[in-house]
Amino acid sequence: MTGTDVRNEADDSGPSGYAAARLRLLTEGARSGPPRRAALAELTDGWLAGLFTAAAGADEEAEQRSPKGGGGRREGLKGISLVAVGGYGRGELSPRSDLDLLLLHDGSDPGAVAALADRLWYPVWDLGLALDHSVRTPAEARKTAGEDLKVQLGLLDARHLAGDLGFTAALRTAVLADWRNQAPKRLPELQELCADRAERQGELQYLLEPDLKEARGGLRDATALRAVAASWLADAPREGLAEARRRLLDVRDALHLATGRATDRLALQEQDQVAAELGLLDADTLLRQVYESARVISYASDVTWREVGRVLRSRAVRPRLRAMLGGGKPVAERSPLAEGVVEQDGEVVLARTARPERDPVLPLRAAAAAAQAGLPLSLHAVRRMAATARPLPTPWPAEAREQLVTLLGSGRPTVDVWEALEAEGLISHLLPDWERVRCRPQRNAVHIWTVDRHLIETAVRASELTRRVSRPDLLLVSALLHDIGKGWPGDHSVAGEIIAKDMAVRIGFDRADVAVLSTLVRHHLLLIETATRRDLEDPATVRSVAEAVGTQSTLELLHALTEADALATGPAAWSSWRGSLVADLVRRVSAVLAGDLPEEPEPAAPTAEQERLAIEAFRTGSPVLALRAQKEPLPGEEASGAPEPLGVELVIAVPDQPAVLPAVAGVLAVHRLTVRTAELSALSLPDDVDDGSVLLLNWRVAAEYGSLPQAARLRADLVRALDGSLDIAGRLAERDAAYPRRRGWVAPPPRVRVAPAASHHATVIEVRTQDAPGLLHRIGMALEKAGVRVRSMHVSTLGANAVDAFYVTTGAGAPLPGPDANSLARVLEETLRG
Repeated sequence: MTGTDVRNEADDSGPSGYAAARLRLLTEGARSGPPRRAALAELTDGWLAGLFTAAAGADEEAEQRSPKGGGGRREGLKGISLVAVGGYGRGELSPRSDLDLLLLHDGSDPGAVAALADRLWYPVWDLGLALDHSVRTPAEARKTAGEDLKVQLGLLDARHLAGDLGFTAALRTAVLADWRNQAPKRLPELQELCADRAERQGELQYLLEPDLKEARGGLRDATALRAVAASWLADAPREGLAEARRRLLDVRDALHLATGRATDRLALQEQDQVAAELGLLDADTLLRQVYESARVISYASDVTWREVGRVLRSRAVRPRLRAMLGGGKPVAERSPLAEGVVEQDGEVVLARTARPERDPVLPLRAAAAAAQAGLPLSLHAVRRMAATARPLPTPWPAEAREQLVTLLGSGRPTVDVWEALEAEGLISHLLPDWERVRCRPQRNAVHIWTVDRHLIETAVRASELTRRVSRPDLLLVSALLHDIGKGWPGDHSVAGEIIAKDMAVRIGFDRADVAVLSTLVRHHLLLIETATRRDLEDPATVRSVAEAVGTQSTLELLHALTEADALATGPAAWSSWRGSLVADLVRRVSAVLAGDLPEEPEPAAPTAEQERLAIEAFRTGSPVLALRAQKEPLPGEEASGAPEPLGVELVIAVPDQPAVLPAVAGVLAVHRLTVRTAELSALSLPDDVDDGSVLLLNWRVAAEYGSLPQAARLRADLVRALDGSLDIAGRLAERDAAYPRRRGWVAPPPRVRVAPAASHHATVIEVRTQDAPGLLHRIGMALEKAGVRVRSMHVSTLGANAVDAFYVTTGAGAPLPGPDANSLARVLEETLRG
């Protein structure tokens, strides 16, 4: 059935016919995208035109029957019309879109117009359609548009539906003339509106649950670009813009059909269904298409608003210059930045003598010059280089490598320059392997960027650390490449090592530097994972890191890369606490690399406070504890004295007895305390006291929110937990039932494994699972039931993910036999799945 057939059916059978035809159109599997939106608009046009004609006819008939006589004031429906505005005016109706309508009238008979409006609006409401309506004269419409920018934008897309066509056309002409005349004032207002919306909604190209309409790079920004073009003041880059907008509209259509709601937010639980509706492979493919479209619109917005600013500045300056130059046309200044690259009017452009077709290094040289100067790359320059630049030879010449390093080391301006190159395909042209990570989503609450943007952010962060290393070039390039393997199956560090090696050879590094870069990529997670999950007092831990790193210079590079990577990941990935752990590990590894091999550790002597607490616990037969705040200044803040809290040290001494770990973990969970680190050891009492022993727990905790509980209250609950009178499991079960979870989203299953050769003194059990209230209590109970002893515990929580390591031994203090260790890992995994 064609669009005309559907429209005729709706005309023949009235509102019920429209509803049936609309439903048939939306459930037709063969039609989607622009054809369906256009057909839905055409169908709706016909129905509304019929409503208008019938309502206006009834109005005239009633007027003619009136004793006061009708003279046919509305003969031919003069002076009144029905107008579609906004998205409906553009002919773009999604399945659940509002109908944006304006009833335009000449003001001669307000009563008749009100009656006509009722006959129009009520049938729409009766069908359950969302309606955004207004009734105005042309003067009122223009006045409202002058006061409300959103009304103005809607009227720019006004389209005649029924009634007096000339009346509608006159309004369109007047509204467009107003917009063009007022553009110097209204466009800055529109730009500010777009910036405010971006601040609230975020950037569509990076969000895991984006708003397709409101986020930066979404449909609202595409509409704003149309408005700028209508002003005749500037125009957006056209290449790819219409296609990007179409794809976002297609996704919104599928979202409406999947949810049955008028929503623009692409929630996680809807993404698989939306992807299936669009015939895409999976939700990641869907997000990647959304991100690519948003990136096109965002870049077009950046270029367009920059051009608007340039034009407005030029208009403001031109009269003064003309007066100074006697009416002559001013000549734009061109300041040289690099060979073939100049600055002109606040942008980086190509010099008149530049020959991209003969100078393959020019794109990198121009980009580096722009980033160093903190200026945008001209759209024309980027497009010219993309169209004509010769490919670089393999390996790259030294200048190309140096320009890449300069670009990466330019700090925050690198981001905008890199995006300009990427928008025209130059990055994939220079580095073909980049294509696999471009716009690739990261379904991890810790990461706030796509893979490619994270790599650039890491380079930006690394640029701040170049003074700490002897080879800044290797640091910056490793920052760019460290996650390059995420576009391939398997462990991204392993895949990345191979890719990075090939890319480093292409870029022109020598064999020794290639080896260092591949090592940095392969082990870019080594320091942070070891520092937060391993016992740094164990010589085997330190030796294993030293063997992987190899040299002091590689260690310092890896240290800086680790910090840059974490800072570029998101707020949850780095803190001064994590930084202090990594620094401690680096110090120990550095000593090994320098030949200062650590000896097997002697049991650490207790501090005076620990000994005092242990003696008190033994004599009273009950737990005692102490809370002490721990603070350290952030790097670079020593002079200001601004400390960052690292948590609170909680020291607990308990007479040696079963179930201490789950009891303490349970009490802390009940009091909403997050455990950052935990150590547990048996402390022998001095000879003059007794020959018994006390368990000493040295933990660092932080309040989940609010303030820390009083030590006396913690101790009281711990006493009750140990004697069984505090129902920790029940309290935590209540909490667990109320714990917020994403509707429709299933967390990945837990993974528990035995870390091979991680320690000579204990068996290391690694646990990776979804964080939840009482998680440590559950693990502690499982370990207690297994009859193992916990020597120490290293806890790390990243967003919603818990990554913990437990050093366990037999009751005699020896590592577990292999079969027992594997069995324990399976039991723990089953416990966490349950």
